[in-house]
Formats: sequence, C-alpha cells, structure tokens
Amino acid sequence: MCLCGSGAEASSCCSRFLDGDAVPASPEQLMRSRYTAFARGDARYLMSTWHPGTAPAELSLDDATQWLGLEILDAPPVADDAKRGVVEFVARYRESSGTRGRIHERSRFVRQSGRWWYLDGVHS
Repeated sequence: MCLCGSGAEASSCCSRFLDGDAVPASPEQLMRSRYTAFARGDARYLMSTWHPGTAPAELSLDDATQWLGLEILDAPPVADDAKRGVVEFVARYRESSGTRGRIHERSRFVRQSGRWWYLDGVHS
C-alpha cells in the first residue's frame, strides 16, 4: 500500500511520480506524492516539485523522523484549465526522541509549464 494513505498500491499511486514515470495531475496527487517523498527521505523529489520561486536553496531531511500518516482534510477539485489549487492536510510524525508531532497545513499549488508545483503553505 502507498505511504500516502490513499489505499492504492504504491506502484499505481505515488511511486510512479517519485520514479519519474508520471507527473501528478492534481494538487492532491502532488501533495500525496510529496508526503511519500518525506516518508522515504527523497529530498530530490521534494525539490523537483517545489516551485523555483519559493523553494529553499537546499533541503535537508532528518532520516530519524518517522512519518506516521497523512490525512487530507480538504482538496477541492480543480478544472482542467485551473492554474491554482489548495490542499489542507494533517501529517503525523515521530522524532527519534519519541516525541510525536503533527503538521497541519493549507498548501497552495500552481500549474505552470504543464505541471503542478508546490508553492507554499500556511500552518495552523
């Protein structure tokens, strides 16, 4: 099963995006694939899907962080010609110290050059 919690097999869900075999067709697919990249420790994919105008110069991930689950709270459908989208989610994690945490974010996405990009997010 895919780490993003969709219920689909990884090969037909996020793995195809992380492996470069396909590109996400919606903000929700991109959000799910980015969560999976965090869970796998795939900084390359995260940087490749972050809009160049808002991406950090570098990204380091803590290999000891264990991602425990993703819950999509809101992901309004987007029209085929939409240029913007949003996804609200909660991602749960555990640090190496055993401390548990959660990220509650409303992420913004933009479609440019025929693909979706993560733009930024507001944490709650």
